[in-house]
Amino acid sequence: MISKYSALIGVVALGLGVPAHAQFQLSDRYSDEDGDLMADVPSDESDLIDPSTLIFSYTPVEDPAVYEGVWEGFLDHLSEVTGKDVQFFPVQNNAAQIEAMRAGRLHVAGVNTGGTPLAVACAGFRPFAMMAANDGSFGYEMEIITYPDSGIESVEDIAGKTMTFTSETSNSGNKAPSAILETEFGLTAGEDFDVSYSGAHDSSVLGVVNQDYEAAAVANSVLNRMLERDVVSRDQIETIYTSETFPTTAYGTVYNLTPELQDSIREAFMSFDWEGTALAQEFLQSGEEQFIEISFKDDWAVIRTIDEANGVTYECN
Repeated sequence: MISKYSALIGVVALGLGVPAHAQFQLSDRYSDEDGDLMADVPSDESDLIDPSTLIFSYTPVEDPAVYEGVWEGFLDHLSEVTGKDVQFFPVQNNAAQIEAMRAGRLHVAGVNTGGTPLAVACAGFRPFAMMAANDGSFGYEMEIITYPDSGIESVEDIAGKTMTFTSETSNSGNKAPSAILETEFGLTAGEDFDVSYSGAHDSSVLGVVNQDYEAAAVANSVLNRMLERDVVSRDQIETIYTSETFPTTAYGTVYNLTPELQDSIREAFMSFDWEGTALAQEFLQSGEEQFIEISFKDDWAVIRTIDEANGVTYECN
């Protein structure tokens, strides 16, 4: 649907020596008759659910309570459009979010870029929206950051040090930097540098600022929001690498909600008035002012390619 990544996909594929379209397989529990790489909505009405309360979660952050307030206005709108009660579900990590959806305890979610393919493959996640600027532009970059006087002035200086990632499923927090470090700089995790995990992008930023982490890979959309809130200041951080642009958090539903409910949830995202809301205040600093339609098949092709380059498989128990 959104073609700005077509050139990037070719560059990533060429640099990593893999096909331009990564292989992707849904769990056997789902079907994909229309070829959109997402679980089909069940045709048998007995397999559909229509919960009285919708459970919503946002991609894991260090302090979910902060984001519960940020999302409050939108969730009120979601409730009004769908006629359902809506509850915010704070999650501590990507695995918990995906497992909750797979188990039927989560109905609507914002899933981080790297975790979206796993959620689609294993939890029946059907993403349909992403945040964007008013002009329709969207996305974020992965930055490798350190602190001043850390002794790390370039990516090559990470050799012999410890690199902090966020989680194994994160695109900018693990998969993309791992591929870039190895293919562009010849640095292999566990061989040329040690690895630690922080659990969240904001935790990685704070760890670098507090000099607990020597270097970290983070999404600059998160970093920019922390700078705007004065959680950290620019003079506490040195950026030594900035990637190409990637798609950001995907918003969608679990596959087996009734079609009518899925349609009304989609309508709520597209009809939400951002002006004057806490959501606008929080995300404007990363250039996001509206929800736009996305295609998982097209817009996440680059992410699936990175997954294949990293040898990622989607094993769903």
